Amino acid sequence: MGTVRFILREDKPDKNGLCPIELVYQIAGQRKYFRPKEKINPANWNPVNQIAIFIDRKAAKRATPALDPDFLPMSKEIDDLNSTLTELRKKITNIEDLFKLKSILYNTDMVISALKESISPTTKRSAPSNELFDFIDKYIDDHRATREPGSLSVYSALKTHLEKFQLEKRVKVTFEGINYNFFQQFQNFLIDKRKLNNTTVAKQLSTVKTFLNYARLQGIKVPDGYRDFKIKRETLEVIALTEHEFQTLYHLNLSGNKKLDQVRDVFCFSCTSGLRYSDLSGLKWENIKADEIKINVKKTKQPLTIPLTPYSRAILKKYAGRQYPLPVISNQKMNDYVKELCKLAEFNEQIEIVRYRGTKRESHTYPKYELISVHTGRKTFATLSLEKGMSVELVMSTTGHLDYKSFKRYVKVTEERKKVVMGKAWKMTKVSKLKVV
Repeated sequence: MGTVRFILREDKPDKNGLCPIELVYQIAGQRKYFRPKEKINPANWNPVNQIAIFIDRKAAKRATPALDPDFLPMSKEIDDLNSTLTELRKKITNIEDLFKLKSILYNTDMVISALKESISPTTKRSAPSNELFDFIDKYIDDHRATREPGSLSVYSALKTHLEKFQLEKRVKVTFEGINYNFFQQFQNFLIDKRKLNNTTVAKQLSTVKTFLNYARLQGIKVPDGYRDFKIKRETLEVIALTEHEFQTLYHLNLSGNKKLDQVRDVFCFSCTSGLRYSDLSGLKWENIKADEIKINVKKTKQPLTIPLTPYSRAILKKYAGRQYPLPVISNQKMNDYVKELCKLAEFNEQIEIVRYRGTKRESHTYPKYELISVHTGRKTFATLSLEKGMSVELVMSTTGHLDYKSFKRYVKVTEERKKVVMGKAWKMTKVSKLKVV
């Protein structure tokens, strides 16, 4: 949830000395400004409480002879202005609540745009037949500054699939035409013609729904039928290191291979901190505060505090004196070298990966090292932390997950975790000797 404050722009007085009031909306350091039509004399503004105050005209004239009392508002005008400011705060809270209700990740631009629309709504209209694709381009452009390129690439892929669907069906895809039947046909097209598996199809369909929700907030008329279409999601395998594998990797002798030695350190740091690659690569010494890491997460723009462990402390100590805390290389090279590293560590367990394309089952078996990437470190942290007895809430607060639905995709339920949790849950508070009767 963002913060709202009001400031008086005393640097922008009109010819009567009245200054505009400006609303400043902020989320995690990102600000957006909105200027309502209200203006007021600086003498009537309390900057500490951010409200208008009534001043008696005679008293004001005595205190400031140059002040024209005719431009000082009456008591009722002050009350009305403060009511307007309160209403603006309430509107923003309602807009945020609506985004949360629809599970839409919002930013300052989206909230202020919705605020402007609520104050001066544009005429609702049906979108022209080409507006859908233009709107996808606009969405991508509008969010380049606040969304990761990887997140926006999903929308680019969606646009490509929709264009191919349009050519295949010889029917223009429009906002008005996206209903329950469209979702059914588009799903079949993605499976039969685009040869996508069910997991990727579910992601595309979910992206369509997110996009339509955003379009509705922008005043575009979209039929409600698409909301009834249920997206089926399959449970995916969680690839994470076991405690034994982590210890093997951490203590692996790589003195003769500097490249893999540094890759191992960065990967193990992720395993003991839960950091994504984007945050590992952006880590600076000023983010290290005594016994913890303090960062603003690059993906979500949210502040995060992560306690250091003996493992992560040792890794940071190893690179003390360098410009950056970790020797991070490009994401692609990291992924390649992590596989090479885990192959060297002999993580050869055979793992079956099952995917479905419609009703067709597709199964492939790989040695574990081929399935490990930099992101496996984050999943390892979540899995091993729970296995060691940390609560779900504590682990989520460390990884930055806001809801369990998204968090559980990172966790591998192991037999060891069951033993630890059940052992704690059923631990005897009083030992008693049972007798045979």
